[in-house]
Amino acid sequence: MKSILAVVADGNAGPVLTAALSVGRSFQSHIVGLHAVTTEYAVVFGGEMGFSISSEVDRTLEREGQERRDQARRVFRDIMGAHDVPIGAPVQERGPTAEWREEEGRQNAVVGALGRVFDLIVVEQPAKLASLPEATLEDALFESGRPVLMTPPRNPATIGRKVVVAWNGSTETARTVAFAMPFLAKAEDVQVVSVEGGMTPGPRAEDLARSLARHGMPTSWRHVAAKSRMPGEVFLDEAQAAGADLLIKGAYTQSRLRQMIFGGATRHIIMEARIPVLMAH
Repeated sequence: MKSILAVVADGNAGPVLTAALSVGRSFQSHIVGLHAVTTEYAVVFGGEMGFSISSEVDRTLEREGQERRDQARRVFRDIMGAHDVPIGAPVQERGPTAEWREEEGRQNAVVGALGRVFDLIVVEQPAKLASLPEATLEDALFESGRPVLMTPPRNPATIGRKVVVAWNGSTETARTVAFAMPFLAKAEDVQVVSVEGGMTPGPRAEDLARSLARHGMPTSWRHVAAKSRMPGEVFLDEAQAAGADLLIKGAYTQSRLRQMIFGGATRHIIMEARIPVLMAH
């Protein structure tokens, strides 16, 4: 986890940067704060072609975009400065170090593409469905090929000291566990949890726990009865009961479209998690 991409959308990115710093300290990482700059146009009826661009509204949108950019840059510099993290340090310098970067384009598309060269992407938890933060999270998951750390509005004091793995036997979760090995190697306690009725054909929680234990990790496992709860609810309940500060979850074992229509564990966890969640697809 030597290179971290932290998505700084505006001045409310404190939780994202706090989480990136927490991880950055553990792994001596280089943290890149990314702000995507978009050009918006307002279309109004009228003119020779039946429509035109409203220059007045366009100037307003441009001004608002500049304000968001300034706020994002300011909060990044303030938080890094408050924690004595050097900005623009040489690549070879021991971390954590930081860098500010602005790119043109829609935030979700920029993150999905640029994130491919980072060890970890840190994004905010969406406050509602069908929002830009949700689109950014999903493009990071589906387009980058990298692990994504989703941070809630309030982060725990530590990230990765006590970890719960939401195991369902799937390829997606196996891939996420592989990405999470640096976190698991540093954890004081790793608990592998599977849920009755929430498994795909594949290895059991016990099998994963034994595999992790061979790496010297302090690992336990349990298979939990659902008791009329959905798997996503059970995983969050188990993480809370364990006092976990990180949940590891493979994203969208069921298709995204199916989860949009019928719901699913990933969708529930994205909207309801109160601790950071490490995901990959």
